[in-house]
Amino acid sequence: MKTLVSAAALFTAGLVALPASAANLVLYTSQPNEDAQATVDGFMAANPDIKVDWVRDGTPKIMAKLQAEIAAGNPVADVLLIADTVTLERLKQDGKLLAYASPEAANYDASLYDKDGHYYSTKLITTGIVYNTAAGMKPSSWQDLVKPEAKGLVTMPSPLTSGAALIHAQTLTGVESLGWAYYKALAENGTTAAGGNGAVLKAVASGEKAYGMVVDYMPIREKAKGAPVEFVFPAEGVSAVTEPVGILASSKNVDAAKKFVDYVLSVEGQEGFVKLGYIPARNGIAMPEGFPARETIRVLPLDAATALKNTDADLKTFSDHFGSN
Repeated sequence: MKTLVSAAALFTAGLVALPASAANLVLYTSQPNEDAQATVDGFMAANPDIKVDWVRDGTPKIMAKLQAEIAAGNPVADVLLIADTVTLERLKQDGKLLAYASPEAANYDASLYDKDGHYYSTKLITTGIVYNTAAGMKPSSWQDLVKPEAKGLVTMPSPLTSGAALIHAQTLTGVESLGWAYYKALAENGTTAAGGNGAVLKAVASGEKAYGMVVDYMPIREKAKGAPVEFVFPAEGVSAVTEPVGILASSKNVDAAKKFVDYVLSVEGQEGFVKLGYIPARNGIAMPEGFPARETIRVLPLDAATALKNTDADLKTFSDHFGSN
């Protein structure tokens, strides 16, 4: 009863809409394929009368597809579950999201959802420090990465290609003791910045680099499989992308979309994300295996509207320090 729709196939077909009878709900998501399937399976088990079609790709490609559909007057998706609040804030400001007051919001910190109900965070994917267990220094602070002993040994994903890396840069540069001066110091210390999180983890696990900035679940999963890596939540705090969920104002299946939002925010939905190895956004849910207690992780604040306003300038500043990789 499940239909996997390839984003690449849809692009090739040239904005082909799903047939009206194909599903009761269409989800566009940036979750990894296995995670997306697990999320959809859990939702349909809880709502057997609703059939879901889903499209998976990276957030920039999902947004390019959605914007092209909107421009053509034929948006297909009912609901989005994608990387970051800044992207959904842009859609909110453009009037493309439906306001929905989910009853599950009472179990979330107010900072984790839009006050008007246009989007809700579903998990916390933080960025911290990964290091190879053979490294000479065991870092505990962001400042450790600009020390002489880390010179030429640090790598990180580029905000020019990774949404999480952009959120990370915007978060850290908002910390008074760090700012853009910290990124300048990283560049001067020989830090490389290119590609995404997967390349960073590979470089550190292989010993090509000793240290890296990376999203939490990747090294924690790989350590459990025997990789020679450790992950650190730095003392100053961590940035987080929160994979928010939101309903398109153009949705043809609003009731089903509301049920999907409620499900991913519910205890059942959140426990499903924990099983996949993610920090739950909902209060009172146990942490995944391999993670420290939630209260020991300091998540640094980021205002989505401000970050959206500053994005172009921030990308330019980053490029000035690291080039346009």
